Amino acid sequence: MNRLRWVGEGDIWDLDMSTPATLEGIARAVPDDPLPLGLSRGTRLSRPKQVEFFHRFMTSPLIPSFSPIRPNTGDGGSGGFSLQRVLTLPFSNNWLVSLLGQFDVQRFVSEIEKTKAFGRGSSSTVASRLNTIGKHLKDQSLYALGFCSEFLLSPDDTLLLSYDTYKCDLEKNPRAKAIFNHEFPLHNLTAEAAWPGLFVDKHGEYWDVPLSMAIDLASLPAESGPSYHLCLHHNSGAPKKLNSDTMEVPPPSLLPGLSLKSAVSYRTNMDLWRGTTPKLETCKPYDVFLSSPHVAVSGIIGSVMTAAFGENSIRSKSENDSEGVGGFSLHFPSVNSGFMADALGRASLTAQYGNFQKTFFDLTRFHARLDYPHGLRFLTGATSVAQDLLNSRQPSLEAFQKICPEVLVSLQQQIVGPFSFKVESGIQIDLKNGANPVTIDKTVFAIEYALQVLLSAKAVAWYSPKQKEFMVELRFFET
Repeated sequence: MNRLRWVGEGDIWDLDMSTPATLEGIARAVPDDPLPLGLSRGTRLSRPKQVEFFHRFMTSPLIPSFSPIRPNTGDGGSGGFSLQRVLTLPFSNNWLVSLLGQFDVQRFVSEIEKTKAFGRGSSSTVASRLNTIGKHLKDQSLYALGFCSEFLLSPDDTLLLSYDTYKCDLEKNPRAKAIFNHEFPLHNLTAEAAWPGLFVDKHGEYWDVPLSMAIDLASLPAESGPSYHLCLHHNSGAPKKLNSDTMEVPPPSLLPGLSLKSAVSYRTNMDLWRGTTPKLETCKPYDVFLSSPHVAVSGIIGSVMTAAFGENSIRSKSENDSEGVGGFSLHFPSVNSGFMADALGRASLTAQYGNFQKTFFDLTRFHARLDYPHGLRFLTGATSVAQDLLNSRQPSLEAFQKICPEVLVSLQQQIVGPFSFKVESGIQIDLKNGANPVTIDKTVFAIEYALQVLLSAKAVAWYSPKQKEFMVELRFFET
């Protein structure tokens, strides 16, 4: 699992996850208070378009992926190594239809091994072996098919319709989605309906919501200045874990109901140093957005307000919020509704050496980000620590814990030519855990191949040890 924009200079709201667990290749973050909002998008192509690009321009007839789970596999949710292939039919300049197929290689090999073990000791001919392989290739549980139709309704309007089915069964386990996007001069409008909608919580668990609908109006991201989002979200049906028959308590925001979120933020950037060494005139940078050495800091402050109507209006105190200062919250049981509000903040540092033009080691980039998703909790903790210090008292661990940020760091290093290695990791701080107060969490390793001809695009192969997921995808205009 991996954030689409990683921890670079992406907009604070962009928290979608890439995942090979489904054909679509994406999961929305479970809405929380105040973040994530639950809808905002990073810049990306649909999965069929990505696979088609690899086929046509990168000589990759089959695209690999790995996920420990698959939807409705019928064997307890096990997944494995798979290969993808797409067939694209451009009916017109404004209408594109794609058929994405996926073959579960690991399950196929496992079934072959079982057959060998069962027939061990008996004589077998080449013909019988081929017959056994052909029999297993007909097993529908090895395949998944995804139908996608994309319409360019106007220069500013697009419509995407997708229908995915697993085990080649069009009735038992389909996943369908419709996404409409309209580009205003300074805003983006996105309307989405998914049945079921796939969500991922902060622990990396996947949840299916039978019907999820959302509308998102967002100002265009800018390097500095104000931005805002308005999100209307509706869930219907009882959520359940992906490929699990056990009844577990879902995140409250996924319960049936309607929610309206309004978010505003202000961002500012400052260069501490920017290199003046002239670039090579004989060759272009591998990525124009990574062609300037610099050291820069940025900061974001904002607030989010949420009004919820239905079962999703109930909120529980978090484990680290024993005093109930996670934000301002009101609940009205008589009308089954609630209101939540909180502030947020972010500080980040980016340092880059090299112009990413030379063949070897011309790019070293480090990024660190400190997130304060609960402003009221931070303010309460900072006030308590300041008062204790002024009164010559020892501040409590609870107060220090409230001012500890969520930390994300990434390091990117060019290997050779357009190839670079990147690692991203979260750092969790728990002062109550005396034996191990600092832990490394959600580490992701990646190899990136910069597509120089497209100015700022890359093919990325990443692996998440925690999720045990591997995926190859295409990304544009990311840093």
